[in-house]
Amino acid sequence: MADVHELLSVWIENVKDEELLAELKAMKEAGDEEAITDAFFQELAFGTAGLRGTLGAGTNRMNIYTVGRATQGFADYLVKNFENPTVAIARDSRNNGELFVKTTAAILAANGVTSYVYPKISPVPTLSWATRYLECSGGICMTASHNPAAYNGYKAYGPDGCQITSEAADAISAAMNACDPFHDVKTMDFDEAVEQGLVKWIGDEVLDAYYDAVADKSVNNLTDEQIANAPLKLVYTPLNGTGLIPVTTVLNKVGVTDITVVPEQRDPDGDFPTCPYPNPEIREAMQKGIDLCQEVKPDLLLATDPDADRVGVACADGDDYTLLTGNEMGVLLLDYICKMRAERGEDLSNKVAVTTIVSSAMVDALAEEYGFELRRCLTGFKYIGDIITGLSDAGEVDRFIFGFEESYGYLSGDHVRDKDAVNASMLICQMAQYYKLQGKNLVQAMRALYEKHGFYHNKTVSLSYPGADGAAKMAGIMAGLRAEAPAEIAGAKVEAVVDYATCVNGLPKADVIEFDLEGGNKAIVRPSGTEPKIKLYIFAKGEDAAAADALIDAIEEDGRKLLS
Repeated sequence: MADVHELLSVWIENVKDEELLAELKAMKEAGDEEAITDAFFQELAFGTAGLRGTLGAGTNRMNIYTVGRATQGFADYLVKNFENPTVAIARDSRNNGELFVKTTAAILAANGVTSYVYPKISPVPTLSWATRYLECSGGICMTASHNPAAYNGYKAYGPDGCQITSEAADAISAAMNACDPFHDVKTMDFDEAVEQGLVKWIGDEVLDAYYDAVADKSVNNLTDEQIANAPLKLVYTPLNGTGLIPVTTVLNKVGVTDITVVPEQRDPDGDFPTCPYPNPEIREAMQKGIDLCQEVKPDLLLATDPDADRVGVACADGDDYTLLTGNEMGVLLLDYICKMRAERGEDLSNKVAVTTIVSSAMVDALAEEYGFELRRCLTGFKYIGDIITGLSDAGEVDRFIFGFEESYGYLSGDHVRDKDAVNASMLICQMAQYYKLQGKNLVQAMRALYEKHGFYHNKTVSLSYPGADGAAKMAGIMAGLRAEAPAEIAGAKVEAVVDYATCVNGLPKADVIEFDLEGGNKAIVRPSGTEPKIKLYIFAKGEDAAAADALIDAIEEDGRKLLS
């Protein structure tokens, strides 16, 4: 890649956008070496998760030029591989989302690719739905999931509604590498593209069909009389994202109507003013909802992230509220789905549940109890979607009952091929209703499962490596672990090292290392595919909750040293 100062000069010479140009000139005039380096030391990499980065000027930023270059690469791929290609496009509530959608649609139109565009903000699962429902060649969603407000992203999907395959990502990346963002990107006026029919607006009937498909995934066995005797009371927050209308629409469809929405987080706002990190995994994002719960006294607090593909839950626990982890909710939902299906007399021995290599080991205990087939895949919901697609291609999609990943992503049907917080919100509320009739909330129900199956505790630790040298440091850490694995972690012998770069169990190659410890505990190390982070996944089983937590703490302490 060219020198960062040369690139800065090229961008100043070619950028037409006034705001970006002012940012570039200010960077140069201030002589801010750190800012210049961070903006230009690399190009945003295009992978199976598309692009993701902070908003701003430069090759390492999300802006109309990096988005344009990616779109030209995607257009080249589509034109080469599909006859009369079409693309579904959506955006969440993040800043510049509408600008990036129009930029993308105009470039696709100039390349002869027709776009179907949601006119308003829409969750990720509705994009996966539209891609399949409209029989498109691909899909694009402008989203950075639960990242801070400074971020936006560009998620690309294949015709099956899954995030694109590695092969497609490589082909698009190669086309991008041959593309100059200022001279090789074809484009046209957006309004002209609409007039010519190269951009079409997605109508309400598509969303209505999605809502019906989600409601059809209900497994509720309760009677109307039972529900009327103990109606569910809910506090909900969309965290200033896209979830409000889809989630409340589906909940109302299935009879959940007592919903109090957190007012400060109700409306879409890409600045996320009440929580700088709009992630339902963390308490800070949930705090406004918890504060409201102290007044409303609901049965549970539900929160969806900005693109409404992840969902978090908190329930009263003594004088406070406890957040359920992604693993705990995955286990609860799978157990609930199996209970409801078994009550209906279904044979579960032919059913398939899917989770990832970094998700809870308690799922194995559920598989043994209910008799379903459990499949584990690499981290990333696209791999769960790939398994669903494989079952569908074999005419066996009815075998799939549930998929989840520990990072709060869940799906119980084949209507989409990505995690779906709208679908999960419905299931969670119906499950909460089921347990309410037994005098339990979801935190209490989870504790009962621990008592039954064992105290399988998990923790995910994210370590950041920012800046121009961050990627090199991460690569060095992973190389060091492969060259010389630790003999023990937290005083426990490392009995086996599993390197997923060697296609373990037929899975694709992945930059993941697993350390299996004596006692059945383990630690897994994985660089994030979209952020300058290494994630440490910790698994521990104890005689009780305190023992399991002590093991978690000890493994974390040594794990942080290994990754420093």
